[in-house]
Amino acid sequence: MIIANGMAEIHFAPLQGYTDWIYRNNFARFFGGVDAYYTPFIRLESDNTFRNRDLRDIDPKNNSVPLLIPQILPGNADEFCKLTQLVRSKGYKKIDINLGCPFPLIAGKKKGAGMLPYPELVKEMLSPICDFPDVLFSVKMRLGWKNTSEAYNLIDIINNLRLEYITLHARIGIQQYKGTPDYESFSRFYQACEHSIFYNGDLKSGKELQEILEKFPKLRGVLIGRGLLSSPWVVADFRKNETKPDGERKNQVYAFHEALLNDYKNYLQGENQLLNKMKTLWDYLLPETDRKMVKRIRKSTKLSDYCSAVKQIFE
Repeated sequence: MIIANGMAEIHFAPLQGYTDWIYRNNFARFFGGVDAYYTPFIRLESDNTFRNRDLRDIDPKNNSVPLLIPQILPGNADEFCKLTQLVRSKGYKKIDINLGCPFPLIAGKKKGAGMLPYPELVKEMLSPICDFPDVLFSVKMRLGWKNTSEAYNLIDIINNLRLEYITLHARIGIQQYKGTPDYESFSRFYQACEHSIFYNGDLKSGKELQEILEKFPKLRGVLIGRGLLSSPWVVADFRKNETKPDGERKNQVYAFHEALLNDYKNYLQGENQLLNKMKTLWDYLLPETDRKMVKRIRKSTKLSDYCSAVKQIFE
């Protein structure tokens, strides 16, 4: 079935250290246009406990976005069950399974994208899906870890699972976020997969979003991460088919920034924590900003210096 471009779903990808509940809530408030948000992955610690920050992040009391989908990072069936039970106990009925994290510390433990070369491990880890009939599962994955045949080799396993959809990042794991997306390999998987598919990888403008939906018309939608961190108005512009004037856009981003600053100030302890958190925004936000101004932000040792530099950018 071909989904009309206007009906395609747009989801906000999770990024560790960036898209926590405070960020997500404010993004939805100031920009919106996103159909679903994901939490950064939840994992089990070595002593079989959960990180406090993960528990806070999935707490329904802390989240006000229209639809939040917790993402889990299991390494085997036992971890899958424990993570699913945790998330389900919080009232969630949708869970995303991470088979796409490309960072070596994760992949080296045969988790995330590092699990993709091992079909039997993938099959074993995902086997408890049938034990949770009340939960809708999805999988976020890459084309492979070292080569694109790895994901394609999983097609039969994936097609036989009860999954709501697959999100496929059009790179292999060892690329992390470098190089260009591999549309040919993505198309091969897209044609063979019997589940609905979301595209992920290098969508930074409404034009690119439109092009990918036209290139792959059977997509259920797209997942955007870094593109929304850098240009948070992209989805709203695409939905409304309009572009706001630069001045209005700058005012909107500044208001978003100030709301984040205020909310993190009420949550984090001490000026150093707050300053370090706010600095991370500029890893992606407004990449066209003068490098000297971004350097000034990163070198700020006092919150007052940081705020002065930010104000100058928006003026």
